[in-house]
Amino acid sequence: MNKRIIELSGHIIDSMTLTRTMAITMDKGGEFDILEIDVGRKKSDTSYAKIEVQAESPELLNSILDELSVLGAFIDEIREVNLVAAEKDKVAPEGFYSSSNHLTHIFYDGEWILVEDIEMDCLVVVDEQKRRAFVKPIANIRAGDKIVVGLDGVRVTPPHRSRDKQQVFEFMNSDVSSEKPLMNLINGIADEMKEIKAKGGKIGIVGGPAIVHTGSGKYLASLIKEGYIDVIMAGNALATHDIESNLFGTSLGIEVETGKIVAHGHTHHMRAINRINNSGSIRAAVEDGTLTGGIMYECVKNDVPFVLAGSIRDDGPLPDVITDVIDAQKLMRKYAQEVDMVLMISTMLHSIAMGNLLPSRVKSICVDINPSTVTKLSDRGSAQVLGIVTDIGTFLPLLYNALHEDD
Repeated sequence: MNKRIIELSGHIIDSMTLTRTMAITMDKGGEFDILEIDVGRKKSDTSYAKIEVQAESPELLNSILDELSVLGAFIDEIREVNLVAAEKDKVAPEGFYSSSNHLTHIFYDGEWILVEDIEMDCLVVVDEQKRRAFVKPIANIRAGDKIVVGLDGVRVTPPHRSRDKQQVFEFMNSDVSSEKPLMNLINGIADEMKEIKAKGGKIGIVGGPAIVHTGSGKYLASLIKEGYIDVIMAGNALATHDIESNLFGTSLGIEVETGKIVAHGHTHHMRAINRINNSGSIRAAVEDGTLTGGIMYECVKNDVPFVLAGSIRDDGPLPDVITDVIDAQKLMRKYAQEVDMVLMISTMLHSIAMGNLLPSRVKSICVDINPSTVTKLSDRGSAQVLGIVTDIGTFLPLLYNALHEDD
């Protein structure tokens, strides 16, 4: 049998890390022996386990260890990280280490080095002259890059579930359900937002057009104006329908305030795009008086950056939409490293995209009427996401009110 010893430490029982370690090992056809275990007896105590993982082949053992490393399992025998130079642009050496979104260090030249700008599904590259490690998506790999291969010398530290009384973000370990205590969650999110802003932190919004369709655009606009939101990431649709609602009072041709169908209202979003094109940009439309309110207006007036990532289904699109998705991804990647919290609201594709870019340290909330949106985020590895299944037309007004309870 091929064997390696791993170590687990932290709140490994409360977080089910120990149980999941054993389950993964058995499910993949391996075996394990618990060599040592120390269970914390107080809420502040952590636990520790030393486990021997066994498999019939080196390939199977590496496959098991690869999955366990994402849980925070550390191979007991400390070895130098293995670096192999890429031979071609966009081509990594076989057996390259694929990163998780958790805090990661590598053991290089006798010391542990932090992997900067951590993101899942990337490669870890080492700058040997500057003694720095950072991640790169495979599309950015260049010939000569020194890339981490294998699991030796890699230590992953996932966020652990607290042993104190349950907090709002502890619900991330429960099933996706519409039966969670909505007001308790919203009040908890509001408290977290206030705390982040009090410390000078940043909060981002990833939003879909349903924010406007449900009449909640005014609440998001107010949050931007009041300084709660530091960056907006969306597509052509959110901006288009927000501008439509400001220019014509409709969204998808429906009056936002009354819900009435407007004659020829289905053309309003195209007319909105046309007016912005005439001004030249969203900022220019604000400056020349064409656009006088709404989400995008408040972004311009309050210098809140926005990333509008294009897609093949876009009408127009607006002149500010980034039609090269790789360029849009680069900008989203930049802001993903700068924020302390992200609210992903009613947009499946943008939420999943942002979830893939976020470090697990970022407190993340996904709000959608469709449970599968939240489930897909979790399945992709964004386990830190707090999922709330509800109508955005309910969520945003309640969140706004919770943020102003003491006013």
